[in-house]
Amino acid sequence: MRLLLISSSVVHGYGYLDHAEPEIRALGVRRAGFVPFALADHDAYTAKVRDRLAAMEIGVRQIDDARDVSGVDAIFVGGGNTFRLLKTLYDRDLLGVIRDRVREGLPYIGSSAGTNIAAPTIRTTNDMPIVQPPSFDALGFVSFQINPHYLDPDPASTHHGETREERLLQYLEENEAPVVGLREGSVLRVDGGVTILAGLKPARIFKRGAAPFEIEPGCVIDPFLR
Repeated sequence: MRLLLISSSVVHGYGYLDHAEPEIRALGVRRAGFVPFALADHDAYTAKVRDRLAAMEIGVRQIDDARDVSGVDAIFVGGGNTFRLLKTLYDRDLLGVIRDRVREGLPYIGSSAGTNIAAPTIRTTNDMPIVQPPSFDALGFVSFQINPHYLDPDPASTHHGETREERLLQYLEENEAPVVGLREGSVLRVDGGVTILAGLKPARIFKRGAAPFEIEPGCVIDPFLR
């Protein structure tokens, strides 16, 4: 499989997908199928992506059903609400179709919610469950969970709610799969079974029974998740 898992489409100081453009271009894609289900207005979302990818000389087809997956040389799943995205993929019988095509070698690009669903489940999303999918089970392209938009605790904050780290540690009290806290500006690149952290910032790794730790861009992360 060839996967490009982007924490967020927008990073402070950059335009839409600017920070990820070199990684997207490196895939050599000429026509991408875009999955817009994480936002309510599918046509407007696709138009935004079509305009941005045109600057990379990549055409875009909106994916509405299984027939649209044929004839493209990559799948791009955009960000938004992860619960809505996953429910719509189940409702339209697209989850298995996308899973099969990507496992056959079709490149997959995910951003935010699209990155969440590349994991075994969506249990480590930051989103509100505004709808209820039939299952939290997702595409399972990687064996670990991902938390896009990972935020470090702010020592100057007066907010007394749980930090992102505390919530991910709670996840590990009930689940075994490790979690990659993927900060904005970071990307996971998977090719031939090897997962490399790319992009602008370190990632934070959470494993059951161990203290969270950092890995730097350029590292192969697979050994740290065993």
